[in-house]
Parts: sequence; C-alpha cells; structure tokens
Amino acid sequence: MAVPLIRLENISKSFGRVRANHQVSLTIEQGRVLALLGENGAGKSTLMSILAGQLQPDSGTIFVDGQPLAITATDKAIEAGIGMVYQHFKLVGALTVAENIFLGRPGGLWLNLRTMQAEVVALAERYGMQVDPAALISDLSMGERQQVEILKLLQRESRVLIFDEPTAVLTPHEADNLFATMRKMTALGKGIVFISHKLEEVMAVADRIAILRRGEIVDTVAAAEVASTAELAERMVGREVLLRVEKSPMEARQIVLKVSDLTTPVLAGVSLELRQGEILALVGVAGNGQKQLVEAICGLHRPAPESVRILGMEWAEFFGRGNRDNTLSYIPEDRQGLATCQGLDLLDNFLLTTRGGFSRGPWLDRRRAAEKIGHLLGEFDIRPADPQAFAWQLSGGNLQKLVLAREFYRRPRLIVAEQPTQGLDIAAAEDVWNLLLKAREAAGVLVVTGDLGEAFALADRIGVMYNGRIVALFASDDEEMVALIPQMMAGLAAAD
Repeated sequence: MAVPLIRLENISKSFGRVRANHQVSLTIEQGRVLALLGENGAGKSTLMSILAGQLQPDSGTIFVDGQPLAITATDKAIEAGIGMVYQHFKLVGALTVAENIFLGRPGGLWLNLRTMQAEVVALAERYGMQVDPAALISDLSMGERQQVEILKLLQRESRVLIFDEPTAVLTPHEADNLFATMRKMTALGKGIVFISHKLEEVMAVADRIAILRRGEIVDTVAAAEVASTAELAERMVGREVLLRVEKSPMEARQIVLKVSDLTTPVLAGVSLELRQGEILALVGVAGNGQKQLVEAICGLHRPAPESVRILGMEWAEFFGRGNRDNTLSYIPEDRQGLATCQGLDLLDNFLLTTRGGFSRGPWLDRRRAAEKIGHLLGEFDIRPADPQAFAWQLSGGNLQKLVLAREFYRRPRLIVAEQPTQGLDIAAAEDVWNLLLKAREAAGVLVVTGDLGEAFALADRIGVMYNGRIVALFASDDEEMVALIPQMMAGLAAAD
C-alpha cells in the first residue's frame, strides 16, 4: 500500500476553554482530492492552520512521507511541500504576476525578469492556466489572482495544496476553470485538501470526504458512495437539511432606499430603488463597484448631494439625526476588521451597535445586555455560547452569525448585507435565508452576493454589477435575463 503524502495522527488543539480539535486523524493521498467538511466552528481552519505551520498542536503527530515531522512554522511547511491557497489572497497589488510568484524566493536579487516571466508562462501552461506574467495584480480579476496564488505554490514545488473556500469570489466560469486546474494537479500527483460549504462542488471534485463535528472526525467516506448533497448535508449536520426556503409573495411598499446617478471614481451613474417588503440582490464578481456602493449607502463615504436617500431622508440628514429607531443595519463582508473588534468579548461586540438600547443617561446596563446576548448566542447557535469569549476565538462562520444576531436584534427598516452566508455551513445558511425573508416584512433588504444560488433563493429582483455599473436590473423570475447572468458578471453580455 502506498505511503500517504501526509498523515495526521491524533491532533488536538484548544484555545483556553474552547476545544478546536480533538484526536483528529486523517490522510492526504497522492493524486487525490480530500474534501474537509464541517459546520462553523467544527475545527477545519484550525486543523489546516496546524498543517500549514501557522499553529502548533497541543498533542499529536504529523507524518510526511511516512516520517514524523514537527511543522513549527510556515517555512517548515513550505519545505515539506505543503501550501495553502487562502480565501483572502496574500498578494502585493503594486507588483506584477511574476514578481509576486517569486517574492521571497532565496537568491531573488539575482533573478532575471525575463527568465521569471518565461518560467511563469511555462508553469501556467503545464497546469492549463492563462496569465500574463507582466500584468499588475491590481489589474487582475479575482479568478486571475487566485491563479497567481496557485502558481506561487506550484513554483515552490508544493505537493500538497490546501484550498480554503476557493470559489467564494469566483464567477461560475472561473470556478469551472479552477476545477479543471485541480484535475490537472491531481493527474500530476499532487494531493489536494478542498474546504467548501458548497456541497455540489464537493460532490463534483472530491475523491474522499472527511467530516468534522465539534472538533472530531465523525465520518470519512468515498465521494462515490454518497448519493446526493442532501445525504452529505445530513452526514455533516447530523440531521436532515435541505437548503431550500419558502419565499411567499409580499407586497412592496414605501421606498426605503433611493440611489440616483451615484458617481465616484469607481461607480458610473448607479441608480436603484428598494422598497419595504422586497429583497434586491446585487450579483457580480468582487471588485466591480459593489463595495463602493455599499460604503456610500452605509455611511462610510459621503456621496454627492441628492444621490442617496434613506427612509425618505437625504443621506446627510439620515446619518446626522442620531435616532436609534427607523434604523439601517449593515452586515459587512469584512467580519473581522469592520464588523467586529477581535480583542473585545462577545458582549462588547454586541454593544458596538446596540448600546443605545441599554443606556440610560450616562449609565450602561451591562447586566441586561449580557442576558440578551446570552439568549441570542443560543438562538443563533453561536459557538462558544459564552458572552465572555473573545471574538478572535470564534470561527469565521460563528463570527458572522454573531454579527447577524446583533444587527437583526436592532429591528431595522433597511438592511444592507454583504455576502451574508459566505463561510456559513448549510444549516446556518438556511437559517440566515429564513431570517432575511422574514426581515423583509418590516424592511427592505439589499443583498450583495457572488453566490447565484443565494440570489435566486432570496431575491424579488436581481441587479448585475460590472465595471462600476448596474448593467441590468430585472425580476428574479425573468428566465431570459437570469440565463444571461454569468455572461453579464464577466462583462460578456449586457441588457438591451
């Protein structure tokens, strides 16, 4: 029997009272894709961070080619042929593709630019990728940037590649290209770990599937033995889960958001209306103006006068009134840097936007706030359910659920949600979808998402953004326009 590239044996890791991994054992084999699944907080990211040398296990052993190896730092992992493609790319935007790929390589002062570019082209062709080695990273699409991240690892001769939610920022066409590249890598003997909450992708690319639950491996199965995504979800969550919601018709009422010819250095004349009782989903590849639009609406950047009206008020009037009622709730994509403070506990993170409801004069009723956040932690299944736990101790998915719990508690009349289920497991995503649908009874909901399945499930209307413009805005049941969404996201088609 062939020796696996990597064998993890009885890996355990805790952060204070939080047990992230417990006695985890699994193997990564040459020429095969291992999918690692689990609910939010199950321990996937911790386990892969240990393998990539970013964290040290409390106990257990890592075997590389059958030999025990202490991976005490990321450079040790690189030397062992282990590389990780992170969900948030680690590239230098002002440098070229070739310069990023060779950045940090020993002897870099003596590298010839033409030689570097030729090596990048040859490496890309070998794995079926197309990149311009002279292009600046800042000019590339998210799919192209991901290819650069992969080429960085391949240039270092990584034999094991870990992909963490790799399709979160890709168009459907870019995701298909990624899967084709992964198949070429396994055909050439690479071992791949694939972490994703998109179960249909797991079924399409994985050879074996390992499932973590509360830090322990509870199931390992050949992908061919799993009959459906529904069965896979049940194995992962421990109960039947169908990512499907009932979207009952609802009458659209008064306008809660009106954007009129909003123009910035990135946006080019964006106009839209959102009414109470509806969900408008904006879809598009990251970097096409969605972030700038959301920041203008939500008060992070001042728009031009009369270009944004919220709840019937001009932008400046709305944000200057200091009224806790009739509010806007913003659920940012950057859950670690903007939505929360990593060094504060969950109670203080809850109070970041809700403290007005627990204040009387100069006094803050922390006891009542602690009771409320304690209830919400249980209601939203946030782990650990401890108001005194720090935000940095939560997984990305649990941190997202904390933000959602806090913002829904405020009972807003306008909700702006960026990638609301990105990084959430299938059960949590189902809960969030139902919450958003219920919220539209009292609010208008603007959802910014790169997940077309999410847009189709939730939206009453869909807008497609490309190059700073809304290139089309249409009802979600317009089948002809829906069919054109992937092309419009890539700039290959536009509405008549």
